[in-house]
Amino acid sequence: MGGLVFSVVLTVHVLAGLGVIGLVLMQHGKGADMGAAFGSGASGSLFGSSGSANFLSRTTAALAAVFFVTSLGLSYLAGAKAPAASSVMGAGVPAEVPAAPVAPAPAASADDGSKAKDIPR
Repeated sequence: MGGLVFSVVLTVHVLAGLGVIGLVLMQHGKGADMGAAFGSGASGSLFGSSGSANFLSRTTAALAAVFFVTSLGLSYLAGAKAPAASSVMGAGVPAEVPAAPVAPAPAASADDGSKAKDIPR
């Protein structure tokens, strides 16, 4: 269930981000009226109010809000962890399996060229 919710929120997040990018690129920037400040007569829009918000700016603001909310949601979902076991000895801990007996190593023969026979015991 958690994976499905994360995928849906991630999809909405990516679509909102792409929508914000597209809408910002389609809008007419304030810097485009810079030439109007030097003799065209419409210089009031450069530093003054630009009037009421149009459809593109309102849609951009709405998509930016969705992007912000999905960012918070993704960070919450990514940080959510499964509940821990109630105790260290709880379920899921495998029982200790006894080790198989180990056979003793064969004794070294006297003529193998080692100096093990010269070591006092």
